[in-house]
Order: sequence, then C-alpha cells, then structure tokens
Amino acid sequence: MTAPTQPLNTTTAFAPTRIAMVGNPNVGKTSLFNRLCGVRAKTANFPGSTVDARIGTSRIDGAEMEFVDLPGVYALDLELPESKLCRDCLAGRLEGCLPDALLVVIDATNLARGLRLYRSIASAGRPLAVALTMTDLARARGLSVDSQRLSVALGVPCVVANGRAGTGIEPLAAAIRNACEASPQHLAASLSSEWIDATVVASVGGPNSLGAESDRLTDRLDAAFTHPILGGIVFLLTMALLFFAIYRLAEVPMTAIEDACAWLGAFVASVLPEGALRGLIVDGVIGGVSGTLVFLPQICLLFFLLALLEDTGYLARAAFVMDRIMCRFGLPGQAFVPLLSSHACALPGIMSTRLIPDRADRLTTILVAPFMSCSARVGVYVLLVTILFPNSGLLAGLAFAACYALGAIAALLTAALCRRTILRGKSRPMVLELPPYRLPDVRSALLTTFDRAKLFLRSAGTVILSICIVLWWLSAYPMAETPAAAVALEVRAVEVEASGQSDEAVAEIETLRHDAEVLTMRAQQEHSFAGRIGRALQPAFAPLGLDDRLTIAVLTSFLAREVFRSTMTVLVGQGDSDDDNKVADDLAQATRADGSKLFDPATSAGLLVFYVLALQCLPTLAVTAREAGGWKWAALQFGWMSGVAYALAFITREAVLWMGIS
Repeated sequence: MTAPTQPLNTTTAFAPTRIAMVGNPNVGKTSLFNRLCGVRAKTANFPGSTVDARIGTSRIDGAEMEFVDLPGVYALDLELPESKLCRDCLAGRLEGCLPDALLVVIDATNLARGLRLYRSIASAGRPLAVALTMTDLARARGLSVDSQRLSVALGVPCVVANGRAGTGIEPLAAAIRNACEASPQHLAASLSSEWIDATVVASVGGPNSLGAESDRLTDRLDAAFTHPILGGIVFLLTMALLFFAIYRLAEVPMTAIEDACAWLGAFVASVLPEGALRGLIVDGVIGGVSGTLVFLPQICLLFFLLALLEDTGYLARAAFVMDRIMCRFGLPGQAFVPLLSSHACALPGIMSTRLIPDRADRLTTILVAPFMSCSARVGVYVLLVTILFPNSGLLAGLAFAACYALGAIAALLTAALCRRTILRGKSRPMVLELPPYRLPDVRSALLTTFDRAKLFLRSAGTVILSICIVLWWLSAYPMAETPAAAVALEVRAVEVEASGQSDEAVAEIETLRHDAEVLTMRAQQEHSFAGRIGRALQPAFAPLGLDDRLTIAVLTSFLAREVFRSTMTVLVGQGDSDDDNKVADDLAQATRADGSKLFDPATSAGLLVFYVLALQCLPTLAVTAREAGGWKWAALQFGWMSGVAYALAFITREAVLWMGIS
C-alpha cells in the first residue's frame, strides 16, 4: 500500500502526476475512483469552496498518480458550488494545482449529455482520457456503444470500465498513463452540436426492444415511489426500517466499545498512582471520549445504509417526495439527507449541507439540523420516559416517538421563520435527475462509510477532548474533604472485614464501601466549581422545577448530554448502573429537601421537552461556525434553540401542573 497522499499544493520535485476526474452526476465516477485508489483516499475541502473533492493515490506502471474525484456536474458554466470547484480545478486555481491530465467519465446510456460536458472540458487544452461506464445498463436497454469509433471521433483513448465490477481498470490505467505522456490530440474548437449528434449516431447502435421494457418498469416504479400518498408511505416505512436496523445492529459494537473503554480505564487506574494525573486520564480523557466513541457504530451504520439506498437510486425519489413537504417551510428537497443524517449526529448532518446550492437554503438547513433527535439524546429520553411511564410500555413508546416528532416539527417551523425574516426568500426549486435503479455497490458504500467516519472523528475529536478535560476539572476541583459519614462507613467496613469472611460479611462490606463512595462523590460534586455554578444559577431554572442538583446536571449536559444520567445518580446518592430500569426507579424515588419528589411528573415532562429542543453540544456549535461562515450563526443557533427549549419546557410543566397530574 502506498503512503498517505500529500495535499494538492505539493510542489516538490517528486510530486505525483495529478489526474482530475470529471463527469456528470450518477455516472459511476466515484466507483472508478474507489477502484483506483481504495482506502488510499481522503476528503478535501478547498479554501473558498463549500463542496468536497476526494483525493487518492494509485501506482500505475511504477509511477505514483494522484487522483482528484471532483463532484458531478451537468455543465462547467453553471453558478453552482460544484461547477465552480471544477472550473477552479481545471484552471489551476486550487492552491496552484493544475492537473497533468483529465479523466472524463461518460455514461453510455446518455452519451449526448456526456459529450456536451466533454466538449467544455476539452477546451481546457489538457491531456484527456475517457472512461465509458454503464455499458451493462445500456445493453439491458438494447443499446450498444462502439468505444473504438468513439475514441476515433474524440481523438483520445476511450476505455469501457466498470468500477463496481472492477472490469476495465487495467486498460483504463494504461490509457491514463499514455495520456499523461502524450500531447493533447483532441480538437476542442471543432466540437459543435452537429458533431455531438453525428458522434452519437456513429457510435450507438442496437435494437431498443429491451430498453423499452426496462423503461416501462422504471416508469412504474417511479410512479409508485414519487406518488404523493403511496410514495410518502414507502418513505416512512423505509425510514422506520433504517432506524430499526441502526439501533438493533449497533448494540453489539456499542457494547464492545463501552467494555473496551471500561477495561482501558481500569487498566490505567491500576497502573498510575492515585492523584490528579490518574483522574485526568481515567475520568477526563477516557471516560469522556468514550461517551462520544460509543455512538460511532450508529453513525457508521447510518452512512453505510444511506450509501446503499443512494446507490439503488431510491434516495433521489425520496428527496423528490420530501421536496413537496419541505418547500412549504422554506427548505429544499436537498435538505432531506442532511436532516436525516442529523438523527445519528448533527455534525455529519451539518457537513453534508455543502451540496445545497443556494446559500440561504444551506444556512437554514444548518441552523435547524440540531433540532433532529440525535443518538446522544436517546439515553436521556429512555431515562425520563421510564420515570414518567414506569408501568406502561405503550405510553412510553408513544412518548419516545413524540420526542422525535417534536424535534422535526420545531425544525420545520424554525426554517419557515428563518425564510421569512433573516434569510428571506423562497427555496430554490429542486431540479433533480432520477438515476437508474441498480444493485448497490457494497464495496463503495464501505469506503464511503470509512471516509465519513474519519471525517467525523477528525472534526469532533479535538473539541470533544477539550470539553471532557474542562468538565473533569470543574467537577474535580476544588477537592472536598471526605465526609464524616463516609469515613464512618469505611471504618465499619474494616471492622466487618476483620470479623470474618462469610458471604453475608462480604455482601455487607461491598454495600458499606459502595455507600461510602457515593457519599464521597456527592460531596465532591457539591463542593466543586460545577456544583457552585449550579447553585448560583439555580434561580434561573427554578421556573422549570429544577433544584440545585438538577441545575448542575442540566448545565453539565450543555457540554455533553450523556453525562446527565451519571451526574444525577451521583448527586442523589445512588450508584450508576447499566440497568436503565433500576436507575430510573432509583431517581424516581429521590426527594427534595421538603420531602417532595425530585422527578415529579411536571418536572420530568418539562425536562424531556427541554432535552428534545436544547442545543447541548459544543462540537455542533464549532462545526456550525465553520460551515456557516462565522460564530454569529453559531451564537444565533444556540440562543434560539435554548430559548425555545426553555419556553416550551416551562409551558409543558405548567400544563401538567394545571391538569393535576401527580
């Protein structure tokens, strides 16, 4: 395997030959790129660009070549971000990168469209090679394309290749190598519209009887998948199956990550002496980062399944169906995938807005994406719903589903408000080509998932690590003295241990030391900076029914939602547990200073609404600032979502109190 590729602005004498890959959308360009480069690829976002290009290396005949997989375009002169990126690349304006050669990928089922793009690319005067894809689909439609005649007409090598099946890759690599060594032979100036028609007539032949039948089947499927009612039902069923698969299949790897992090924390704790360094590494770094890594399987599964759905051609139909609904709220159909991705994590969802062409549409989608209920909220939902409905699985399930629905409704209403105020204007009509139906490419989906997982970890890793360290410091300092009650329990444990080793004695020792540890942790949490901040700000959260302990838990949740449960179990004097029902039961029995329930129905319902709507994720704010173009957008997003969450939580609590539910 070759070494990782260097950035595009490499200027050393040993810089690899650079090949820019250009083509229409849905022509199999990325599949070819994956075959040529595989995992030796990375995603790059160039300065001044809102879209990604993938960069990878491959060794052909002993020479290292660097491939740039540019986004699919219909024409170079369109005022779209992907067209601008292609123009800049071909003109050498991307950090001084002028490609040594161009690989144009043309769909055999739509030769005329591909040749129109080829004509504009040929005017760049760079060495060219052509990859002819989708020939198997063309044959199924009764079409045959003569690659030799096409090569003669274009004056450049034209090779039939299939990135999915891996056929034609070696001849294509040889053609690319030859194109780099030869002078351009194509005659760009003479490529007229009359030339395109003549080339298509000369190169394409064969009966179209099979194609007519195939088109009729495609038309029938499209009529069902894009129908206003039937298409919506299919979409809801598809999404239900998608999320069921994500949550079910991710259980095993998530458990494995939790166990691995727990083992690592225990190992480090056994090696390092007790002190600040051990606390920082075990509780701050390992304990904190594991709370993010545990959701990586769900994120990877989401991207993998979405890649498969996109490859089948269905996602384009789903976007078409959703466009009818979303346009009423000022969102384009292209916002469908970013909002869907945000159900796993808002970070990749926000990053995937780059392909929304209109800036106002893109900013609106970025601002509302965190309203979607992400994986990090699930633990809090489970806890609060179980407290609210301990004896009714049906009501608990309905409440859980209502959390997702509330987030989606808030996103749509916020989008409508944005498009009528700060981002005025109607959403740009979605012009979408419906790609052909085909079997998904599992290898390409795996590579896409791998690439997106790296991007997620790289984007979130440093911010999350910093947050974990700050949170640990706020909770660990200043250090409190061990409470007298905890000391007494430890003394009692030593006495019992000295008296004998019966089963009853061992159980009593474990209970005594557990209770002592809980008392110590509670004292530390209350004495820490985090505890002091919570008590100082408790009056601001009193209208929501929060005491100082709940205030501390909510405030720490703004750094990471996942810490709510562990913070509460410590503050109410209960040990944390992997059993959600036991934790919920323990917290449901917790009381306030006046003897009333800490988690009464009104407070629990208000908290649940608050966690659905509040933006409690600092990495999301960092990504919003980067993708939207400034921290003012992140501040607006945080202020609006926090305000909406507070207001609706207050209304919810008052409504439950008014109804007399207790």
